[in-house]
Amino acid sequence: MTAQTKSAAAREWGENWTLVLTTFVGFSFLAVATGSFSMFMEPISEEFGWSRSFISLGVTISSLVTALLSPFFGVAVDRWGSRRLALPGTVLTIMAICGFSLASGSEVQWLAIWGIYALISITVKTTVWTAPVANTFTVARGLALGITLCGTAVSQTLLPPLTNWLIDSFGWRTAYVYLALGWGGFTFILCWLFLYDTHDRLPAKNRAQSRRDAPVLPGLTIAAAWRDRALWQLAISTLLIMMFTLGLTIHQIAILGEAGVSRVNAAWLSSLAGIAGIAGKLVTGALLDRFRANWVGGLTMSATAFAFFLLIDGVHAPALIFCAMLVNGYTQGTKLQITSYLTSRYAGMRNFGAVFGFMNSVIAIGAATGPLIAGLAYDLSGSYTPFLIAGTIGSIIAGLLLITLPRYPDWPSLEPVVAEAQARPPAPALA
Repeated sequence: MTAQTKSAAAREWGENWTLVLTTFVGFSFLAVATGSFSMFMEPISEEFGWSRSFISLGVTISSLVTALLSPFFGVAVDRWGSRRLALPGTVLTIMAICGFSLASGSEVQWLAIWGIYALISITVKTTVWTAPVANTFTVARGLALGITLCGTAVSQTLLPPLTNWLIDSFGWRTAYVYLALGWGGFTFILCWLFLYDTHDRLPAKNRAQSRRDAPVLPGLTIAAAWRDRALWQLAISTLLIMMFTLGLTIHQIAILGEAGVSRVNAAWLSSLAGIAGIAGKLVTGALLDRFRANWVGGLTMSATAFAFFLLIDGVHAPALIFCAMLVNGYTQGTKLQITSYLTSRYAGMRNFGAVFGFMNSVIAIGAATGPLIAGLAYDLSGSYTPFLIAGTIGSIIAGLLLITLPRYPDWPSLEPVVAEAQARPPAPALA
């Protein structure tokens, strides 16, 4: 990194660190309902007599809604900006999470609450937090996105003990309310103060002009993005890696048990993997800003193959299992970061919300199908070995798809676009 580049990166951080803080907290709020969900399963099951599979059906509903609506919401982010969506979206999501406390034992009501939450929470999904960072940072974009995406890792580390204490102290209904108001309220305050992106940096008179006269951000049109081979390679790679790694994550306690690890030690290994995930986001973010991003992403995703291979029956040993969990945690923390970074580089910022909305749908599909594939592999063979072998091969393919990506376009900086819009005289008033 040259001295000029370092200076530019330092200037970006000096001007926009509050934005990254806000998106970090906002991304952590995204995980409140799902990240604390496992802690609520037991008390809800005991009160209503529901099966664990029925209670968790709501998470599946949420994933499917995300897959269906993410592209449309991405278009909304492109049109109106993150701030105009995140502020009301955060308030509505707070209310939706509080709605879980109203569950009465009706199965229809429970699914309806999850359906409402799924429709509302799309407003605080990934795109609304990554878009302002991607269109504000250029030189330090990788690290900025990495810190933003650390939000879910931190919340997943803090939520279990916090939620357990709230449930023990106040009951599961009040715990939902406190989590929503506390975490969501803090998120709303930061958004109100600091969540500004390119749309908000343009003067109001320019935002009011017709779309024909409005400044065009650098990047692909939606039609060109659909035809772009690099973006399709990225999407297929993302689908493969999400499908296999989410399957491994959901079934990891059982997979470790099959490898001879006790539940207590498996829980500690899972926590260790979470810490490695935070390190993965930060290290990968720094690497993305310094080296060819497709090579950084490809080698990182290919490394996931080691985690699957080292857990295969006949290969695993205590030391190798420890290494496998570290590798899985590290690479698991980078998947979304690599996808968002490469999407911004190959698609540009003109329609980033729409393009990344499609990528977010791919992520949701992988998250929904991966655990099912892992469970099906075990049911048919009586072992997770077929799934682990498939994961080894799939991770290598996912990595190669990224390594073989062409160089991304050298999109111009957004600063001249904003400066031009700020200097442009207002449109003449209509008679």
